[in-house]
Amino acid sequence: MLLIPAIDIKDGKCVRLRQGRMDDVTVFDEDPVAVAARWVEAGARRLHVVDLDGAMRGEPVNTGIIREIAHSFPDLPVQVGGGIRDEDTVQAYLDADVTWVIIGTRAVNTPHFVNDVCVEYPGRIIVGLDARDGKVAVDGWSKLSHHTVEDMAERLEDDGVNSIIFTDISRDGMMQGFNVDSTVALARHVSVPVIASGGLASLDDVRRLCAVADEGISGAVIGRALYEGSLDLAEAQQLADELVSA
Repeated sequence: MLLIPAIDIKDGKCVRLRQGRMDDVTVFDEDPVAVAARWVEAGARRLHVVDLDGAMRGEPVNTGIIREIAHSFPDLPVQVGGGIRDEDTVQAYLDADVTWVIIGTRAVNTPHFVNDVCVEYPGRIIVGLDARDGKVAVDGWSKLSHHTVEDMAERLEDDGVNSIIFTDISRDGMMQGFNVDSTVALARHVSVPVIASGGLASLDDVRRLCAVADEGISGAVIGRALYEGSLDLAEAQQLADELVSA
């Protein structure tokens, strides 16, 4: 069970949002690269980096910072999302030593795109499904599509995605625990790994996460809980390792 620190970048700074709202931003550090170093030192085995400006604009904005993170820690897998909506951007990130790219809005709006990039870059494509009230959100969570999470996930599995990151927007940044039921329901619909995201805030949440690992949930992205200190990454990962191996 992999616990993945999130580094969300807005205006060049490391921030966290509440429920995906761009007008509810907390700046935690001016230097995202220094934040990455902090999580590496704490034992992170993977980083989740999101270009929030890129997600809103529909094209990469903070690529220089993301490239620096990937180059600074060449042995650490990094997954990157936010504004990745064409094959040139996918190629540019992979050329910059990013391990996986995360497709969001384009996966919903242009169905064939995911299939195309999965064929071109096998094993390197993750899709982020962000949901509110069971519907997939797009354009930096600002709009709801008509697609259900389960229907989208089944299609993406057929396309050959590496894994799916599922975020319950209502839980994101709220420190209320992740949505176990919705995450498990999604994982049961597909055979590719599902990564939970949104709301994981305590060691009890880690225990709940590990209790459903057999359902096909391989990890969780953690944000605000790490930045506010309610969860210690090293302690949480150690607990997860112990519970899953028991």
